[in-house]
Amino acid sequence: MQIATQVNGQERAILVGVVLPGYHEEQIHEHLQELQFLAETAGAVTLKKFTQRLAAPDPRTFIGRGKVQELRQYIERKQVDLVIFDDDLSGTQLHALEKELKVKILDRSTLILDIFARRARTAQAKAQVELAQLQYLLPRLKGLWTHLERQRGGIGMRGPGEKEIETDRRLVKQQISLLKKQLERIDRQNRTQRQERGELIRVALVGYTNVGKSTLMNALSKAHVFAENKLFATLDTTTRKVVLGRMPFLLSDTVGFIRKLPHHLIESFKSTLDEVREADLLLHVVDLSHPRFEEQIRTVQETLQELGAQEKKMLMVFNKLDLYEQQIIDPYVPLPVRQELLQQMQTSLRRQYHGHAVFLSATTGQNLNALRDKLYEEVKSLYLARYPYKAELF
Repeated sequence: MQIATQVNGQERAILVGVVLPGYHEEQIHEHLQELQFLAETAGAVTLKKFTQRLAAPDPRTFIGRGKVQELRQYIERKQVDLVIFDDDLSGTQLHALEKELKVKILDRSTLILDIFARRARTAQAKAQVELAQLQYLLPRLKGLWTHLERQRGGIGMRGPGEKEIETDRRLVKQQISLLKKQLERIDRQNRTQRQERGELIRVALVGYTNVGKSTLMNALSKAHVFAENKLFATLDTTTRKVVLGRMPFLLSDTVGFIRKLPHHLIESFKSTLDEVREADLLLHVVDLSHPRFEEQIRTVQETLQELGAQEKKMLMVFNKLDLYEQQIIDPYVPLPVRQELLQQMQTSLRRQYHGHAVFLSATTGQNLNALRDKLYEEVKSLYLARYPYKAELF
């Protein structure tokens, strides 16, 4: 019986991760789990995950010769459509792997860029993604041209990878220059719009992707921002005026961050993330139910540092408290003990963040009023410092 090459129209993928010195198997499996979520967001179904422990990546094929042979045998047996690596590959490595495995090869950055291309809706987001794709492609042209010319669309082929297949380096550079000029024009328009917002305190939601920022935005502002259980559901910054009591402020929802976010993507989206740099207060939303939420916090902090926004006043918002309770605490634990365990966890994290922490569920509304109260205090103190004559009105 012949195995279908696709499952319900989805491409069949295998994932590959390398355990380098300083990493543990458990970490790599967690990283591959995230890569699987990325693949599902792009429209692929994952058949299997492969790992290999190496002292250093192979300069030609990234993984060892034995692992390449193991992948080839599995691909032939299961009729796999694409192989996705959790690390970035050079053009030479992509070409060598495609030659050895006879299927489409993607790395993590190409996959993320493909998802961004699918999610982009506005002219600004589309230009930003295309710019990041071209900048990522440019140093890989030599290896990628032969790698891409035999493909017929699918994941990783959206955007310039397919359109620019017969162009040379000069034309790619020319297109990069045009996109930069286009984004500069859009950026000037956005700056003008921000200046016209008047003397209002600005609050921006930041956090790892899929932690519930858009759901929280909807709960606080009733803005009906698109929210979905997929990575990078939101690309374009949404800003809404929110009023607590009689006190107005601007609340912005921004694109989620992720581990190993392609550098060119951060560079391209810096104009969109001006809302983060110009915010008076950041609400760092965290998925408390995620087993490695501390690692996600570090990733967000590192990205904020890249954006020059690490010194901003920040309030930690630990979201998905309901899921945390379901996953961590045994349902048969008596209620008083359950409450005590939750209190201990919250006390520990509040101490770690010097009291600047709120725990809630944006989906159920649990403790949402606690955030509103804390937000009111923080925003009012900012008005007192910046616009004292306005603060008296609140």
